[in-house]
Order: sequence, then C-alpha cells, then structure tokens
Amino acid sequence: MNCLSCPVACGADRKLNFGACGVKGVKIAKYYLHPFEEPPISFKNGSGCIFFCGCSLKCVFCQNFELSRNTRGKEISVEELADIFKELEASGAENINLVNPTHYLNEIAAAVKLYRPNIPIVWNTHGYETLESLKRADEFVDIYLPDLKFIDEALSSRYTARKDYAKYALPAIEFMAQKPLKMRADGKMLAGCIVRHLILPLAAYDSINIVKFVSTLPKDTYFSLMSQYTPFGEIEKYKELQRGITKREYERVLAAVQEYGLENVFLQDIQSATTNYIPQWDY
Repeated sequence: MNCLSCPVACGADRKLNFGACGVKGVKIAKYYLHPFEEPPISFKNGSGCIFFCGCSLKCVFCQNFELSRNTRGKEISVEELADIFKELEASGAENINLVNPTHYLNEIAAAVKLYRPNIPIVWNTHGYETLESLKRADEFVDIYLPDLKFIDEALSSRYTARKDYAKYALPAIEFMAQKPLKMRADGKMLAGCIVRHLILPLAAYDSINIVKFVSTLPKDTYFSLMSQYTPFGEIEKYKELQRGITKREYERVLAAVQEYGLENVFLQDIQSATTNYIPQWDY
C-alpha cells in the first residue's frame, strides 16, 4: 500500500521502502506507563504511551529528536503492536497513547482490528494531518491530543521541513475539537480533545494568535499551555532557540489566555523547562 497518511503524501510502499517520515514498517522506541501527560490523561496509573519513530515534520528543536530522525528504535510487526496494546492495558494503563502516530495510520488501524483495547485510545499528534486520515483514525480514536505549533508560516518555514504546517494543522484541529467531551466524575477523560501549544523563544506573538484560534473552538475543548521548551535537537544555527523562554514571554501568552476567555486550561509552570520530561528510550 502506498502511504498517503500525512500531508506530504509521498506514496512510498513502506513495507519495502522509507517514506518522507524516514521509516518503513513499524518502529518504536519505547512503551510504558507515562506519568507526565495532562492530569485527565495520565490520571492515576499513567498513560500507556507508545513512542513511534520517524516524522515528516522534522522540527529542528524536537525533544524526541532521536526518534523523529529515526536514529534509534526497534522494528515490530502489526501483531506485536496489538500485543503491546494488550500488555499496556493489562498493566493498568489509563489509555493507549499513540505518540506521533500519523505516518503509521495504516498499521495502527490494522492492529486495532486485531485487538481493540477496552480503554480509550489517544491520538497524540503534531497536528500536521489531513482530514481524510483523521476521518479514518476517528473510527477508533477516543481522545485527540494535538500540538498546535505555529500559525505564522515564517516560523514553520524556519523550524520545520513543512512551511504549509498551518494550512493543514488548523482545519485538522478544528476537526479533532469536534470530538464530544466525556469526563468521568473523578476527572478521568474518556473522550474529547486537548490542544497543546509549546511557547518558543521570540515567538510569543504567534502563541497569542494560537490562543485566539483556540478560543474559537468548541467550549469543551481543553487547552494545554506548555512552557517546557529547553534547547534540544539541531539548533546550532538558531541562536534564538539556544535559551528557554523568559518570564515575560510566558506572561504575555498567559495574559492572552485570560483575555480570550479560555476556561478549560492546563498551565505548565515556567520552571518545567528541563529535560526531565524526556523519557529514557528503551530501543
């Protein structure tokens, strides 16, 4: 099957060849109960995260750089992926959290046919998606957890391989935000959408535009404002990325959250800018 899962639509037969994402087949770097997602996702036992390798977006500052550039990881079969679903569920995972799943849509859909978990499935994405692929994923996804990285094309052109990021990400997130919210009385999310945004140095102006966009989404959409940016990846040529965000930058964006009336918000403390949130990879 020629891969058309992401907006690049490279058409590679990824059973045999590498796609624009840099991988073929299915390749993962880790799966475990992850305690550092948003509270209704990690909840009590942790989110059953599966970290997939490769990525067509190629952000220069990626904190999972070794994965996104396919420099490490373990190849598995669709059958083994289904078995990982079972293993995570049996270990008490609150959900199955597919981290960077976009280019594995075909394989994930096949694994779900082999075993559909009895816990929510989370689509944890960079946001660079086509509506056609999301409609397929929506057949089995319960919770959407997209990043909204940029609206300004100048930033996506500078920091990624895809200057058309917002062209696809904005309608994709509008689609994902239509997922009706289902929250248990004890605070565990069973279905819904949490839009994430990572504030970058010198880019608070774009973060404010993102807050404004999120304010137009359905009211039961959650927003997670992340301040954890820490220098990582291939940023030698990007002087502005060689520092964390400042308190002033953070407060400018926080003021916009208040100005635009966002209610369902998770705020990350500015002291979170460390490498402590990056897992130790197994493969």
